[in-house]
Amino acid sequence: MTARTFRTRRPRRGAPALSARGRGAQPKVVALGGGMGLSASLAALRRITGDLTAVVTVADDGGSSGRLRAELGVLPPGDLRKALAALCGDDDWGQTWARVIQHRFQSQGELHEHAVGNLLIVALWEQLGDHVQALDLVGKLLGAHGRVLPMSAVPLELQALVRGHDPAYPDEVNTVRGQATVALTPGDVQSVHLVPHDPPAVPEAVAAVRDADWVVLGPGSWFSSVIPHLLVPELLEALMETKARRVLSLNLAPQPGETDGFSPQRHLEVLGRHAPKLALDVVLADQAAVPDRESLSDAASRFGAAVELAPVAAHDSSAVHDPELLAAAYDRIFRMHGRIGPWR
Repeated sequence: MTARTFRTRRPRRGAPALSARGRGAQPKVVALGGGMGLSASLAALRRITGDLTAVVTVADDGGSSGRLRAELGVLPPGDLRKALAALCGDDDWGQTWARVIQHRFQSQGELHEHAVGNLLIVALWEQLGDHVQALDLVGKLLGAHGRVLPMSAVPLELQALVRGHDPAYPDEVNTVRGQATVALTPGDVQSVHLVPHDPPAVPEAVAAVRDADWVVLGPGSWFSSVIPHLLVPELLEALMETKARRVLSLNLAPQPGETDGFSPQRHLEVLGRHAPKLALDVVLADQAAVPDRESLSDAASRFGAAVELAPVAAHDSSAVHDPELLAAAYDRIFRMHGRIGPWR
């Protein structure tokens, strides 16, 4: 089916921020990523600022998102849905709606494993013909503590060059296609790129990055959720030119498949290969996940960044971030490395 054409609105000059508390009351934060990593970051950040924007990858081609993308030619809604759920409040309204949009149908028919939120988002895209307006409307319905934007207005395909993808040929480099496949690929991922190669960024996402006080990149699937933001030319340019401070939040552990065996510093090395001119201010890592702080500090210094170690992992050994601990770490970084600004 031919992909639908959507309007992408350019931000109006002087448009008011979504936060009711005002521009000067708190830091204006933009978080980039996708999947559960971005959700973890948003669940933490919404506790310390009401001026929060999520910019989400749109290369997912698996599960419910992949089916809707293939059938209707739309952006994959799944990571956008997860970000909206993470921004829901802790009150009854927020938690009820978070459960509703995350609910998946179980059946023997075509609805099996479709998420309610995916269907809602796609329905509004078809009704309104505008990605941003539709997502803002869902956020309003949910009472979301922030805004969710796609990084691009066109569905993207992620491709990776992988050495040893076929165990029988460990030195051979092959192209692996599709985010769902890249996320679980055996072998050593050498690099990733997007198809189309120079996708257009959503103007509101670019404007948010340029106008931010802080930009947070990661945690998340390194090659399939974090690095793709650096492959959208307008978004990368905004990241390099913004006056915002930039935080890179590392994962708690290597991801089976795409980052098997990666040390914390190797995550930085591959990021640098994809965006060699990108500067960072802070690299945040869980203190228990860094066996060699000196090597990580050396890798971070190539970006111009300081390393901050903090306990941010949940205590249940599940290798997931604890939102309260991660919020405390972000808040400390914003205080120490930012201006003691108008929000304090």
